[in-house]
Amino acid sequence: MITRALKGFWNYIRRADILLWLLLAGIAVYSLLLLKSVSRATTENYFRTQVLAVALGIVGAVVLSLIDYGEMCNYWYLLAGFSVFLMIYTALFGEEVSGGGGVSARAWISIGGRTFQSSELVKICFILTFAKHLDSVKRRGNLDHPLHVLLLACHALVPLLLCEMQGDTGAAVVFFAIFVFMSYAAGVKLRYFAALGLLVVVSLPLLWRFVMRDYQKKRFIAVFNLDNEAVRLSDGYQQYQGRISIGSGRLTGQGIFQGSRVANNSVPFQHSDYIFSVAGEELGFVGCSLIILLLLLFMLKLLHVAHSSRDELGKFICFGFFGVIALQTVSNIGMCLALLPAMGVTLPFFSAGGSSTACLYWGFGIIQSVYMRRKESDGLRLSRNRPMRFTYQQIKELQK
Repeated sequence: MITRALKGFWNYIRRADILLWLLLAGIAVYSLLLLKSVSRATTENYFRTQVLAVALGIVGAVVLSLIDYGEMCNYWYLLAGFSVFLMIYTALFGEEVSGGGGVSARAWISIGGRTFQSSELVKICFILTFAKHLDSVKRRGNLDHPLHVLLLACHALVPLLLCEMQGDTGAAVVFFAIFVFMSYAAGVKLRYFAALGLLVVVSLPLLWRFVMRDYQKKRFIAVFNLDNEAVRLSDGYQQYQGRISIGSGRLTGQGIFQGSRVANNSVPFQHSDYIFSVAGEELGFVGCSLIILLLLLFMLKLLHVAHSSRDELGKFICFGFFGVIALQTVSNIGMCLALLPAMGVTLPFFSAGGSSTACLYWGFGIIQSVYMRRKESDGLRLSRNRPMRFTYQQIKELQK
């Protein structure tokens, strides 16, 4: 039994992208160190919660990596139906979180005494369903047809509107990024992106006037007015305190578990949205640079997996997951440095949050599935030692 288990483990290691696993392991250890330090300041043990989320995420990632991603996408209708049901259920019956300035979102559901953010799981489901949609349209040669491009946009509009229904604008922006990156990877013509950009620009005044809530407008304005003491004590308080913590670390920081501002919980939500400020204070510029480097290498490796995938479907999935990591990384770090308005977007893999962490690991498992099947075609593994025989229909499919 032990020999068989070791053999299975070794076979998995040989097929998996070990470099990607090592990068994720480094990120996980770094994240846990930062959250262990944060736990000094609160009664909530974020370290323990993150350990459980990482463990659950790794198990799920391994299981998903063993399943052919093409088979997952074949059940797109179940994934789509489940996603819509989950988002609507959360908007109607989920846990509501309210804060100062009119902040109100109903984006969580209670499971076993713990909260789960439904949009995190739906992001992964959306990547699979949208990849299948893109692949189907491209195979039929309709990717340049205005009607089919419009239908792709409508597909993406569904989770965006459901996120707004929940009051979770940050998640809506992430879905938009997934849509853009995957559409670009599929080869959607630039004129459609230009039209989309023009539509966004024209819509900005209407969004500001009729869609954006008062607290969102105040957050946007606060970014440009942090020198104003009144703003620093109200709408810009969180970003101002986060910037002070990052600057206080200077080059090498005050030392892990030694940050005085971390211990005093000076930055609100330092365990989640502002985990970057913890690295800045305790590990300084070096610690912040290491976070950026790890995430950058991780994203570059995602693009490498996309390039080596066996088909367009796998490529689209990789670009979708890349969009999640890229958008959340830029938004979160920009927010912590007071370069972008606060949107409630977490730093991927680093921020505390069981649902966010576990779902990102599951998405990582699907990327591993793409990598592990890069030498296959139509579900058949190519072999140098044994010639493959294809039917006429399979040859026509391969030529597409």
